[in-house]
Amino acid sequence: MAETLEIVTFRLKSGTEAGFVDGNGLLSDWLARQPGFLSRCLARQDDGGWVDLVRWQSREQALAAAGRIMAEIGDCQAMRAIDPASVDMKHLAVALAV
Repeated sequence: MAETLEIVTFRLKSGTEAGFVDGNGLLSDWLARQPGFLSRCLARQDDGGWVDLVRWQSREQALAAAGRIMAEIGDCQAMRAIDPASVDMKHLAVALAV
């Protein structure tokens, strides 16, 4: 079971930037309750895009959470702010962590 890094890049819908970070509480709380969750880091890119990095104990646990998130909290403030057409999600096996 290899630790997995979930990398999600996305853009926000116009007019949703203000309060986006503060509106991530429900999403962070939901992630923290998922089996295999280790940590999360949300970062804003220079071009206005966003990167959400989530560490999981395994790829299977990451994929299971990804499969449930929209049904369980897809209507929360943070999720509504994201432009769905801009989302790119990758799951990578961690080779080295310090």
